[in-house]
Amino acid sequence: MSGPASLRCATHPEVETNLRCGKCGKLICPRCLVQTPVGSRCRNCAKLYNLPTYRVSTAYYLRAAGAALVMAVALGLAWGFVTRFLPFIYLNLLIAAGIGFAIGEVTGLAVNRKRGAWLAVIGGLGVAICYAVNISTFGSIPGIDIWLVIDIAGLAIGIYTAVSRLR
Repeated sequence: MSGPASLRCATHPEVETNLRCGKCGKLICPRCLVQTPVGSRCRNCAKLYNLPTYRVSTAYYLRAAGAALVMAVALGLAWGFVTRFLPFIYLNLLIAAGIGFAIGEVTGLAVNRKRGAWLAVIGGLGVAICYAVNISTFGSIPGIDIWLVIDIAGLAIGIYTAVSRLR
């Protein structure tokens, strides 16, 4: 007499199991198991999807890029104007943080508050473009090396702020 046939996982045939999907009855191992409110399911029956907040289509990416670009140009001009006529060295850090917040917020509003890594990249690039518009339009203040350090620190703060709004 031979013993009972061993049951094996449908996805991982090297693993013996007695677990079955609560919906379709397919044999599953602990690695395949997805715990749902109604019991254990296989991955197909559990239907694992991203949350709607993180499902971003190409149209949303284009809207985000457009909003970030428009804000970057407008705020880059404003940033240069303010720092040229109010040359307080630490004001630049506050302005950069505000610009990062504004670009992140407007980009988020343009895509109905969706979130994602690529939207964060778009927001960070928006702040970098904003800084480039600032420097290309107004230039840097000659002879003061600390301004470059403050500008780089401000750029980092602005990018961090925009990315954290969209991540």
